[in-house]
Amino acid sequence: MIRKEKTLIVIVGPTASGKTDIAIELAEKLNTEIISADSRQFYKEIPIGTAAPNSEQLEKIHHHFIGHLLITDKYNVSRFEQDVLQLLEEKFKHNQLMILAGGSGLYIDAVCKGIDELPDPDEKLRSDLNRMYENEGIEALRNKLKELDPEYYEIVDLNNHKRLLRAVEVCMQTGSTFTALRKNKRKPRNFKIVKIGLEIDRGILNERINKRTEIMIDNGWLEEAMSVYPYKHLNALNTVGYKEMFAHFDGKMSIEEAKEKIKTNTRRFAKRQMTWFKKDKEIRWINPEQKEDILIYLSDIQ
Repeated sequence: MIRKEKTLIVIVGPTASGKTDIAIELAEKLNTEIISADSRQFYKEIPIGTAAPNSEQLEKIHHHFIGHLLITDKYNVSRFEQDVLQLLEEKFKHNQLMILAGGSGLYIDAVCKGIDELPDPDEKLRSDLNRMYENEGIEALRNKLKELDPEYYEIVDLNNHKRLLRAVEVCMQTGSTFTALRKNKRKPRNFKIVKIGLEIDRGILNERINKRTEIMIDNGWLEEAMSVYPYKHLNALNTVGYKEMFAHFDGKMSIEEAKEKIKTNTRRFAKRQMTWFKKDKEIRWINPEQKEDILIYLSDIQ
């Protein structure tokens, strides 16, 4: 495949849909590199629980933004946007194609569309919302967001209290919805963007999630979670899998209960991912079993 213009191929889909394998196979065929857009795979200490590419996969293809941060590092989607655009500018000098693959919709949108300019936090309002969270729990933030912006409520990570708090804060500050502000204006990019979504039967995906959870635990996930347990308060660990593991370590549930909870919450997370991606009409959906369809589609649009 020869392209006359710089092109970013974006591979999206729910967790366990096979994005890593597809991206690597595609990168090998196209002789290019992969940028990860799975925000939890950024952290060096937790490769098992985030299903990061293994050493053999990393040797096959050069990946960017895999294990480049410590869980104690401060990082956000705005920084990611800047870092990826800077990397692409350098890579496109020598290669017309690059691949961006992942399941973090907000991070993918940041690269493809840009992050909107949102108002700086109001310190008093943030303090009030933090107090609400501390006194009434995460459910209070969820209910407030559902009231102020039901559309964003449907796609946000409902277990990420910082993301919930920020959305509520913006709604209350501006009198508008977080959704409307995020859709304000698309930023121009000096490269073509082609989006491919991996869509798999819900029953098959659920089976893959359940099986992958067992494999990850067999591969040492429990020990990995224990190693970062002292840092359980950090936002990097506020994610499916680690929260359930930490609850087990705290004596709140057995390991079997934790495993079942992880499977259930991962399935729910996959559903939220698909809700997010399905709103993007630029995505061409392809069954990951039909790999040849991806190459045909890319050839047809060049």
